[in-house]
Amino acid sequence: MKLSYKARRRWSLVLLLVGLPLYIAAALFVVSLFDRPPFWLELIVYVFLGFLWILPFKFVFLGVGKANPDAE
Repeated sequence: MKLSYKARRRWSLVLLLVGLPLYIAAALFVVSLFDRPPFWLELIVYVFLGFLWILPFKFVFLGVGKANPDAE
């Protein structure tokens, strides 16, 4: 089911305000279970987790910053 522009804008806001902080907390919890790795490895892990978070929600964020295509 394709989301409307308005629904995509709302869901993107929910994902950024609620989902992202929850994902950050979960990532920090998982990383804290292990001994602290070297800085470069820790940076790679956080960058990888950042990309991993956005992949399932890519379709929600596409075109949200542009003008409403449904408006005429």
